[in-house]
Formats: sequence, structure tokens, C-alpha cells
Amino acid sequence: MNLRFSQLFLDCTRLGKKIPKEDYLANGNFPIIDQGQTDIAGYSNSDEGIYSDVPAIIFGDHTRVVKYSDIPFFLGADGVKILKNRQNDICMKYLYYELSAASIPNTGYNRHYKWLKELNFKIPEIEVQVHISLVLDKVLNLIREKKHQVEQIDVMVKSRFVEMFGDPLLNPMEWEVKKLKDLTIEIRSGNTPKGGSQVYVESGIAFFRSQNVWRNRIEYDDIAYINETTHKAMHQTSLRNRDILITKTGRFNTDNSSLGRAALYVGDNDKANINGHVYLVRLREGQVHEFVLYIMTTDEYRDYIRKVCVGGIDKRQINKIHLEEFPIIMPPFHLQSRFANFVQKTDKLKFEIQQGLKILELLYDALMQKYFG
Repeated sequence: MNLRFSQLFLDCTRLGKKIPKEDYLANGNFPIIDQGQTDIAGYSNSDEGIYSDVPAIIFGDHTRVVKYSDIPFFLGADGVKILKNRQNDICMKYLYYELSAASIPNTGYNRHYKWLKELNFKIPEIEVQVHISLVLDKVLNLIREKKHQVEQIDVMVKSRFVEMFGDPLLNPMEWEVKKLKDLTIEIRSGNTPKGGSQVYVESGIAFFRSQNVWRNRIEYDDIAYINETTHKAMHQTSLRNRDILITKTGRFNTDNSSLGRAALYVGDNDKANINGHVYLVRLREGQVHEFVLYIMTTDEYRDYIRKVCVGGIDKRQINKIHLEEFPIIMPPFHLQSRFANFVQKTDKLKFEIQQGLKILELLYDALMQKYFG
């Protein structure tokens, strides 16, 4: 049968207590759910004002993110709707999955609930609803398990670094410290080619922009390409294998800020280039690239970059002079190499897990299309 949104859901008026972001805890008795991308934004130990009428579906009015909770929780932000099922004989988890598959147009940082209310839902027999929910639950649990494994690898690498070298900025082990410019042949910002995106081609020389450079990884999903003529005109920023790329600009106060993300280019010489929002850092021969890169991707360095960058309240920039002055601890070469070898081994394991994760995510998307497309 087909039912309209208003036939399925009742707006919840007992919203419970909203926890300000500064009061989020890393661990606690009760989860805090807001409209961000993560399932749980933080925790609280208070039980005053908690929302306990579960299961519940939570909808981010600004972000269009749909979440599900079968345990009591707090709301963490404005712009969040709690949806309560009107129909007791309809599986709440099934409604969550169908809402997750709904096509709601992105109108920017806006109220999207009005679009939600226009939706129609295809509701099969309850046995089918339960079966679909169980299948999707199983796949999602496997996806979460893979993601947790990746997170644990990152924790393990961080622990090994701290054990061997300590804080890279406080330098409690009193290693020699050098400026980044003293370790490099060249530090250079890319350029925007004349004509901008109009010169992009279907295939050719990979052209990295800030959206391609993430924390210790390069993403090719949204890669642009330029032709040989444009590439040669920008020969000074033609990449070589094992160049370090670091993003130059980005929003200041977001968790996934593009400001100061760093990754290693592993590819053929002179087969890639960068735009004006990315720096290339070319180390001198004899430097341990994985060690220097890891330092530049630590949480400590993220905070350091935010202190030295310049710009407005929201969007900021790393100037070349700041980048050149980055302090890099210099333990003995054999210790750097030992850590680099450890990173290479864990990166191999991490890559294998991430490949499995991609397969599961493709399976999940295919099932969502099959059931709700």
C-alpha cells in the first residue's frame, strides 16, 4: 500500500533536553544525537530531560541526515526533528531505511522538513518490512565493523608514534628540530590554469584540487584532468613520485576542514599537477617521507596549523612562509625508518579492509536501490 508522510508520522513535541556542544563528552551513559554525519555526536551522564520514547527516527532539518535510535538519547542541536510512528503495525526500522533512501532536494542550509512532508511511502506486508530491515541491518553492521577496524589501525599507529617519539610539537624526548624548508628541495603552490575549469578534459594529466587531498590519502572519485599543453605551461608544479601534497585553504571550524590536509603522491613522475589550493612539498634525498608526512597529519599539527593560518573567521589559509617554518622533529634515521616500515605494513592492512568496505558499501547501495528505488 502507499501512504503519505502525514499518515505515517507524528511530529514529536516532547523533544527533551538539548545539550550545548561544549558539554559533549567523549564517553558517557547516554548518547547525544544531532544533525551531523556521525551516528552519535557525543555523550552525557545526565538523565534529566532525556528522550526515551524509542525507537525514534531523527531527521536533520538542515542536513537531510536521517538517524535511528532504539535507546534513550539527548538532542544535541537545533534543526532536528524527531519522527514518531503513527502506525503501530508498521516496522519503524523499515521506515527509517525508506526515509534514508528518499530523494530530498538540497536547498542549502535550509529547512528541508517541508519536502519530507510531501513524500509518499510504499509499505509492503509486515513480514517483508522485517525481512528487508534485517538484511540491511546485517550489511550496515558489517560496514560499521570494517570502519571500526580502520579506526583501530589509526589508533595503533598513533600509539606507536607517541611511544617512539612523543608529542611532535612539545618534543618531550628533546629530538633535534628542523624547519620544513631545511628538509626540502622545493615548496611550491599550484596554479589555476587560464580558463579555469573550462580547460578540463575527459582524460589526460591528473589535476589535484583540495577535494582530492585528504588526511594521508588521495581521492580520485572527483578528479579533474588537463591536457599536455596546459600541463607543460604549469611545469613548475608537475608532480614527482612521493611528493607530499598539503591543502592551502579551507574552512576553519569544521571536523573535515580542508585546511592543512596532507597526503603522499604515489604515481609516475610528470603525470599529475596541482591547482592553487594545494602545495607540493618535495623532500631532499635521504628524508623518510612517511615519517614527515605522519607528523603533518597528527592532531597536534592540525591544532598548530589552525593557530598559524591567516584569514577570516571561517575560511583561512596557510601562507608559504608558515609552511616553510613548520618544525619537524628529527630522531635518528633508523628510528624514522622503523616507524615508516610499521606504517607501510599497517597501510597495507588498512587498504585491504577499505577494499572490503567499498564492496559492502556498494552492496548496501544496490540493496537500497532494489528495495526503494
